[in-house]
Amino acid sequence: MKIQSFKFKGLVCAVIAAFVSVLLTVNFSWAATAAKHYTELEFAPLPEIKLPKYERYKLDNGMVVYLMENHELPLVNGAALIGTGDRFEPSDKVGLAQMVGTVMRTGGTRSHTPDELNQMLEQRAASVETDINETSGNASFEALSEDVETVLGLFAEILREPVFAEDKLALAKTQERGKISRRNDDPNEIVRREFKKLVYGKDSPYARTTEYETLAKISRPDLVKFYQQYFYPNNMILGIVGDFDPKKMKSLIQDKFGDWKPNPNFTKPELPQVTAQGGGVFFVNRPQLTQSSILIGHLGGQFNSPDYPALDVLNGVLNGFGGRLFNEVRSRQGLAYSVYGYWSPRYDYPGMFIAGGQTRSDATVQFVKSLQTEIRRLQTQPITPKELAFAKESTLNSFVFNFEDPAQTLSRLMRYEYYGYPSDFLFRYQKAVAATTAADVQRVAQKYLKPDSLVTLVVGNQTAINPPLTQLAKQVTPIDVTIPGSPQTQS
Repeated sequence: MKIQSFKFKGLVCAVIAAFVSVLLTVNFSWAATAAKHYTELEFAPLPEIKLPKYERYKLDNGMVVYLMENHELPLVNGAALIGTGDRFEPSDKVGLAQMVGTVMRTGGTRSHTPDELNQMLEQRAASVETDINETSGNASFEALSEDVETVLGLFAEILREPVFAEDKLALAKTQERGKISRRNDDPNEIVRREFKKLVYGKDSPYARTTEYETLAKISRPDLVKFYQQYFYPNNMILGIVGDFDPKKMKSLIQDKFGDWKPNPNFTKPELPQVTAQGGGVFFVNRPQLTQSSILIGHLGGQFNSPDYPALDVLNGVLNGFGGRLFNEVRSRQGLAYSVYGYWSPRYDYPGMFIAGGQTRSDATVQFVKSLQTEIRRLQTQPITPKELAFAKESTLNSFVFNFEDPAQTLSRLMRYEYYGYPSDFLFRYQKAVAATTAADVQRVAQKYLKPDSLVTLVVGNQTAINPPLTQLAKQVTPIDVTIPGSPQTQS
């Protein structure tokens, strides 16, 4: 009995061993024929991207509304764009718009105190947020589908009936003073902030910073006045996406916003003028640093430029793994772990061309010269077919991430209307990128890049930078980043 059992077990083992042998042979044979170098891999072309179905309409009071259904999850998200921005605040009260955006949410409404608002939202795992940035006012909400009526009502309250409570304004100012006191802690923050001042001018609305003095001049009546200048339904775009019934949602929107009185005399304020500043080499001395943070560049352009698609392909030539800056400055010369350069446009005012990174102190001058060399090389040497293909493919392949979810798509549609762009702008851009040639890239590099009038800003340790920055220019202008005033003496 035992012998028969062992024989049976032996037979089973032999069969298993033979099966494993065949399996391994097949697998190794398949792997040997299937393995390819990454350059040999072939991928199917990207599918055509289509916008989700949406509806746009306008209330009688002028408010523009976008609705986009998405029933994957029982959630509803909403957002509003209000035609304002901190670029319109008085120059002696920089920080005012930010205070309006903050205290509008934290200060409560005529119907609910701040604590009541917070409690009602927390009980429903919902949120309502507001802020004002450089070019727009923004408000948003998130809610479960079953709570959307209540949350949309609170959202409307905050937009229509903020009280700007004095104690919440005081708290917001205290928090902002804390940010001012810490703003020189990070060299990267210093270089970004001061670079904008050099490109736009220190008094430009696109570069000025909140100071203790400007914050001290801001009072509750200032917040109310700023709010009353811009917050009207005929100066607002509302978008809602998620799990809702369109008919019911329209009724809710009409109920919450329909009786909001428009301002028939409202006119959009004139945008601040932007004037190009001169170039030069500038320096912020931070003796404690062991490396330099560097930005070079100049004034740029807008998204609606017909040359923007070619300039974006140019970005692909410069950046990323396989880009010129990575290959030359980082890999071959070993000057920096992080290096970048890109044309960075804006919707309705000129952006910037920026190149930069961080490098060790004794490599600062070499790093800047290497960036300058690569900028000039774009103008003098046509890019190769391989570089063109790489830049276009990376740009077009990343295009799909503009449509990751319906909320993202709706947000883009709202921004296009807000800034006066056609709704199919992104698809026009996509086609233009696909049609871009190597000659186009060289042409826009020659037209828009200005290597002889670059602003160069270095934040680093002056004694450790060797060779000195005077090898870049005879005159190196120091920048004092001392924070003016004192938080203790400013209320």
